Amino acid sequence: MLLKALIFLGVLVATAASKSATVKLDDATVIGTSDGVVTQFLGIPFAEPPVGNLRLRLPQPIARYRGTINATTFGNQCIQQALITPTIPSDFPPQVSSFVAAMAVPPDVPQSEDCLNINVIVPAGAKPGDKLPVAAWIFGGGFQIGSNAVRPGQVVVNRSIEIGQPVIFVSMNYRLSAFGFLGGREISEAGLGNLGLQDQREALRWVQKHITTFGGDPEKVMIWGESAGAQSVAFQMLAKDGDTEGLFRAGWMESGGVSPAGNVSKLQPNFDFIASETGCASARDIIQCLREAPAEAIKAAMDKTATFLSFTSLNTPWMPHADGLFLTDNPQKLVQEGKIADIPFVVGACEDEGTLFSLSSLNITSNSEAAAYIKNTYFPNAPEEDITRLLELYPSNPALGSPFGTGNAFAFTPEFKRLAAFQGDFIFQATRRFLLDQRAGKQVARSFLSERNKIPGLGATHTTELANVFGGGDMTDFLARFASNLDPNGGSELHWPTYDPTSPQLIAFVEGNDPLTVIPDTFRKEANEFLVQLGLAQPI
Repeated sequence: MLLKALIFLGVLVATAASKSATVKLDDATVIGTSDGVVTQFLGIPFAEPPVGNLRLRLPQPIARYRGTINATTFGNQCIQQALITPTIPSDFPPQVSSFVAAMAVPPDVPQSEDCLNINVIVPAGAKPGDKLPVAAWIFGGGFQIGSNAVRPGQVVVNRSIEIGQPVIFVSMNYRLSAFGFLGGREISEAGLGNLGLQDQREALRWVQKHITTFGGDPEKVMIWGESAGAQSVAFQMLAKDGDTEGLFRAGWMESGGVSPAGNVSKLQPNFDFIASETGCASARDIIQCLREAPAEAIKAAMDKTATFLSFTSLNTPWMPHADGLFLTDNPQKLVQEGKIADIPFVVGACEDEGTLFSLSSLNITSNSEAAAYIKNTYFPNAPEEDITRLLELYPSNPALGSPFGTGNAFAFTPEFKRLAAFQGDFIFQATRRFLLDQRAGKQVARSFLSERNKIPGLGATHTTELANVFGGGDMTDFLARFASNLDPNGGSELHWPTYDPTSPQLIAFVEGNDPLTVIPDTFRKEANEFLVQLGLAQPI
């Protein structure tokens, strides 16, 4: 319901604007809309359409704009992978089914390969020379779904105006699944790994070239994302061994950090499957054959592969991996070697990240089944003693599982809360802490924990902080000030301290009369450190 509301709001306000507005890009006139408070330019192409012989190639910049560009409605969203949602038992709280079902419904915007477009939302009246800071949003969705039509960025701009810290909001599309994150040996050898991340990079180059036209300052760009978008922010910080190329000066990550990703060659079985399903397996040049295959055939093939709501959960074949070009090595090793952008950053997570992703493994009901699931899904080469130790750190006692702080409630199966605690920590909390432990003190860093907007049975699960940051809440205020001043403080809210690995603290967004509190970042510390060790030894 939360996601549906955000999607609906985004479409509603985008179509409610009444007056036209224009800007010039090269020799083109771009027509947008304005409601007198914010002005929107939607769906502006930032790269050549990646179709035909440009499919499965690096994004190509547009040399020069000409004619008229209608930027009054959202542009095409990239082709989405179909999500098959897990079956939710009838004895679950009804809010669980509604929450999960909303994820599988994309916004009512056409899907196409021709999808590399960007939205620019500015305070009404913004003009060249205003030098407004820029918040560049990268959407989430497991690198399989999502688009820049989902989040209502005008609320962020509106709120930034209200608090006297006006920002420009931009949001780009990037290719997904088989069109943007195909891996394997052939892809690696051709230098075509992580094309979706390359799309994001090209969009940031577009911002550098054109944002002054909209009143923005290309030297004040903050990249910002949630889930896969937050991971994308981390990967952009690690790209080219930490060289920002002057594209951004700060990063904000919600529910995503530096994941333990192995080499792109690990994805060879998935490449072979896509090639086989599209009739390209025996071709002399498989990649060229895939360029010539119908887009519908590629989508049908990728729809048969695992998603983040499948049994294997957060280990899917579409996560970014080290490709030797964009990401030169395992991202966590790059962090350890200091090959990361030296910029201020914020990284945070929700309290119960893993509950959503554990609904697809409700058939796991015993200790031995949990051990086998964790080993087979995440750590196939781990010695048995490591799996045993992990299960000791994440016991089956439901009072210690997620949703946290709920005692024995919501123990839908004997292992649900245990697996939810493990999966939430492995991909989100442990990767967050790893980045902070490695970099805080060397560069300005802050962290947060969101405990609000809880779903009965799931707690403060993945995505629940979005209603705050996109709804004009206190997180919006922190974000706008950070984009403007590289410091989220300055308002009436509780002071948000920088992160100190020797005495770690974070700000918690909580329910109740005191909505903000500073707490030690030490919960499940030993367990998280063990997960980091496992991930470094066996990147997924």
